[in-house]
Amino acid sequence: MNIIQKIDNNILQFIQTNMRSSFMDNVMPLITNLGKGLTIWTLIGVILMMNKRYRKYGLMIIFSLILCFIIGNLSLKPLVARTRPFNAMPLLDVLLISPPTDFSFPSGHAMCSFASGTIIFYMNKKLGIFALVLSFLIGFSRLYLYVHYPSDVFCGMMIGILLGITSIIIFNNIEKQKVKMLKNKGFLNLL
Repeated sequence: MNIIQKIDNNILQFIQTNMRSSFMDNVMPLITNLGKGLTIWTLIGVILMMNKRYRKYGLMIIFSLILCFIIGNLSLKPLVARTRPFNAMPLLDVLLISPPTDFSFPSGHAMCSFASGTIIFYMNKKLGIFALVLSFLIGFSRLYLYVHYPSDVFCGMMIGILLGITSIIIFNNIEKQKVKMLKNKGFLNLL
């Protein structure tokens, strides 16, 4: 764990000493806010649910966000109880955003972004690439803003991808079961 912490600290220090600029100081809080609270991903999920053709994907996104909250915020964050970098290793005089009050590991922003991005990629590859690039930017913003360690964001990304895939599998299995039930009852023979 000490090796991971040392790598995390070196990467964060590199970002803070070599990548800071007034432009990035203005843009990164905006990008990070896309993943905060009722995220852009929630909005996309709700919009998709309004269209019958894409409803399944909207439900997948909302379901994956609920899984992220349960697994990330309610389970892993209190279990691991990792102190955030701005508390553990103060390098900055002032944070560019309000300091988060929960624990650092895993990054909820990265988890929710990559879960949703994975589902959007499954739905539509072109939109999915955009969603995954946005997910990456949201994850990087958490490092730039000094509120997460790289391993928090990486693990949040991996868990998010896994939860996105899990949501896809669950919803596809539900759909198969519905078709099987309708077929067994003879409803599909009428069509």
